[in-house]
Amino acid sequence: MKAEQQYIDLFSQCEALICKNSTEVLNAPRAKAFADFEQAGFPTTKQEKYKYTEVSKYFAPDYGLNLKRLEFPINPYEVFKCDVPNMSTSLYFVVNDTFYQYTQPTGHLPEGVIFGSLKDVATKQPELVKKYYGKLADTSKDGVVAFNTMFAQDGVFMYIPKNVIVDKPIQLVNILRADIDTMVNRRVVIVLEDGAQAKLLVCDHAMDEVNFLSTQVVEVFVGENAVFDLYELEETHNSTVRFSNLYVNQEANSNVLLNGMTLHNGTTRNTTEVTLSGRGAEINLCGMAIADKNEQVDNHTFIDHKVSDCTSNELFKYVLDDQAVGAFAGKVLVREGAQHTSSQQTNRNICATKEARMYTQPQLEIYADDVKCSHGATVGQLDENALFYMQQRGISLKEARLLLMFAFVNEVIDNIRMEALRDRLHLLVEKRFRGELNKCQGCAICK
Repeated sequence: MKAEQQYIDLFSQCEALICKNSTEVLNAPRAKAFADFEQAGFPTTKQEKYKYTEVSKYFAPDYGLNLKRLEFPINPYEVFKCDVPNMSTSLYFVVNDTFYQYTQPTGHLPEGVIFGSLKDVATKQPELVKKYYGKLADTSKDGVVAFNTMFAQDGVFMYIPKNVIVDKPIQLVNILRADIDTMVNRRVVIVLEDGAQAKLLVCDHAMDEVNFLSTQVVEVFVGENAVFDLYELEETHNSTVRFSNLYVNQEANSNVLLNGMTLHNGTTRNTTEVTLSGRGAEINLCGMAIADKNEQVDNHTFIDHKVSDCTSNELFKYVLDDQAVGAFAGKVLVREGAQHTSSQQTNRNICATKEARMYTQPQLEIYADDVKCSHGATVGQLDENALFYMQQRGISLKEARLLLMFAFVNEVIDNIRMEALRDRLHLLVEKRFRGELNKCQGCAICK
């Protein structure tokens, strides 16, 4: 049986149960998503967009889904201890795909700011959520998005009103917790109205050694003159599979920084699509992947310059060891009339072994004549001359390799606009290259 059929059957049998344990705003698009999924199924490697990730094989195993929304016996505020020095955040949790709301977060958000369960906010303020939910993520264009829309019952809703500045960063920790192989499907909607400012740090952790598959669809709406930073840190284990689709729409003179870092995983597929809809909008899109063993990291990005006078800067770096596989496909589209566009795209990669594989495909498509655009990609190994030079000065080969790899990814970390997080990432990356997992003091998650 094809992987799609088991989920077509499951949705047909459990649609009423799925809807009962969610809310009308999330239920409304399920029928269309189901029809789109029935027609298209999962993306295949024959599609350019998914050339290096065979989606259906990851969905083929039998996973448990918590469609009844049963509670897990865990208080994340007791087991998760973030020891980032000098970084005070408003802390929230999602356990699998359910927003955890039994303990109040330590941080206080400004008046009018909403950060909570997507299901609950959609129930209490349906018109607000309905205005944004599903407006960027098109179920007819991506089978994974259609799948997520069919099964997602909760997630996170973040709303920053006009001209409100959230000084304290918000931290969201996604915890994977189960005794059996489990699938989770979560949605995130983020809205910054005109002039708003906020920073969001999202961390993915896995508590148990079972197989996890997670799908996530994030829709971000950034108003005029708004400023938004989104940092994503994935640090799970080798038995996790993650499919994340991130869609961003920016209005005039907005400024957005997206920085996704994969430090430890099994298989990761990230899709990021940014639309610059207003003049003067700027996007800084960064990514970093450190992979070894048989890990796989696939990043697909698309930046759409729809109007003139916009800026995009894109930087992705990979360090691949052992038999790890990396893929990067980045496309920048400059539409007709989008004059005075400035765009730079860079992808740099190191394969530390002969067995590691990296596939890179930078693309520029330009229909305007007054632009400054460039793109480039490299795949190489560690500099043998530099290694030799360092060993001649008493540095061991192992330490020399570590220092060169650390220096290589440093550029991505330095784009972080939170000093405490930047310093912490320097330490985490060093630990990762030394083969150590992050062990936060007193944290039951970081075993």
